[in-house]
Amino acid sequence: MKYKWLLSFLPVLLAGFYSTSNAQQKKPNIILILADDLGVGDLGVYGQQKIKTPHLDRLAQDGLLFNQFYTGTSVCAPSRSSLMTGQHTGHTPIRGNKATQPEGQWPLPEGAVTIAGIMKKAGYITGDFGKWGLGFVGTSGDPNQQGFDEFYGYNCQSLAHNYFPEHLWHNSSKVSLPNTTANQTVYAAQVIHNKAQQFIQKNSKHPFFLFLSYTLPHAALQLPANDSLLAHYIKVFDEKPVAVATGWQGKGYQPQAYPHAAYAAMVGRLDQYVGEVRKQVEALGIADNTLILFASDNGPHKEGGNDPLFFNSSAGLKGVKRDLYEGGVRTPFIAWWPGTIKAGRRSNFTGAFWDLLPTFADLAGVKVASPVDGISIVPELKSQPQKKHDYLYWEFHEQGGKQAVRMGDWKGIRLNAMARPDGPIELYDLRSDPAEQHNKAAAHPDITARIADIMKKEHVENEDFPFFQHTRK
Repeated sequence: MKYKWLLSFLPVLLAGFYSTSNAQQKKPNIILILADDLGVGDLGVYGQQKIKTPHLDRLAQDGLLFNQFYTGTSVCAPSRSSLMTGQHTGHTPIRGNKATQPEGQWPLPEGAVTIAGIMKKAGYITGDFGKWGLGFVGTSGDPNQQGFDEFYGYNCQSLAHNYFPEHLWHNSSKVSLPNTTANQTVYAAQVIHNKAQQFIQKNSKHPFFLFLSYTLPHAALQLPANDSLLAHYIKVFDEKPVAVATGWQGKGYQPQAYPHAAYAAMVGRLDQYVGEVRKQVEALGIADNTLILFASDNGPHKEGGNDPLFFNSSAGLKGVKRDLYEGGVRTPFIAWWPGTIKAGRRSNFTGAFWDLLPTFADLAGVKVASPVDGISIVPELKSQPQKKHDYLYWEFHEQGGKQAVRMGDWKGIRLNAMARPDGPIELYDLRSDPAEQHNKAAAHPDITARIADIMKKEHVENEDFPFFQHTRK
């Protein structure tokens, strides 16, 4: 044959083609599951005694549990901005919860480098299902403008305070729901979860990045009618109904007669959703090529009747949501990737949300050109030598302004920082005092001074979110 020589090379050429295709597919799928206002102590694997979380406990037992991982800060929008941009709250564009009209929050700026944008450029299909809160539809912060191929859920975090909303968003289309204050029929958390599972099914044969930003267990403490978990926990706690005002008009959090049982049921429902996602990934045969991460955006809330003390939601640590003490910013953090992550490990690596962008870029095989504060934790996931942070930095733009630094085992916190940018710093040794009960600042002025220098260095003013009331001299 004239081309007989070509036929002899065909198996080699095909092998090279399939090898390249397999290499491209070997980019791992990434599912980042973010709870909303879930405390580090709300999971059984972190010591929770009153709420059962079997699916998340099993995820940790079959994967890697982090003991010292941190959020972006202690409220929603800036913490999520830190996560998305790989920058701590002294650098990330969104530094606080700032509403816009008629709906939504202050937008991420045009040109912001985000996890979703990086993953999309790396060839991933990208989706966010849940709560966004970083820019309304049509603005520069619209999730479709920030790298997400598909968004479904609450664009506005304020509207996400109601689990029976009148509408959600699918990309730029408003999805009307038949809910009213008197007729609560469609539970948004379930709808969002169903849509996320459809995304996984549809994209299972292509590398995908899924940001599953559930609103559970944020207030209001709401559940579907006749919810079996609510009935279960009312019985377990022998909870008597508290008096609530009737005729709720949709303003503020809807009152809940059984707040303890409702919170436990919401955590339980979140746990079930995570279990269903894992089961789906396993059933599709993509588990060995899928990394699932689970975290919370900040510490536990005290809103809508919730009682974090009852559940020990901060796991004995000081602080809750809006605090920069450990209970406000330390998150449950679990990583599961069968065949890559060794089961049953616990990590003491000190990391934070801004590590996720460089980590995902590393897994996708792309370089990050923009400035980031994070480092890739892929070595830690794979039980390899891991680079460490010199320090971590946070700031918080409410309650007079707060700053915090973790440097090794030392933790420094400055309160009322807006008015007193050079004010006193509380100093705690987390190795011996993880609950931050004993201020060591007077005994260690050299360490306190180093932390003060870090606070000054790491804060960069942002005209959209000004921090200090006067210019430092």
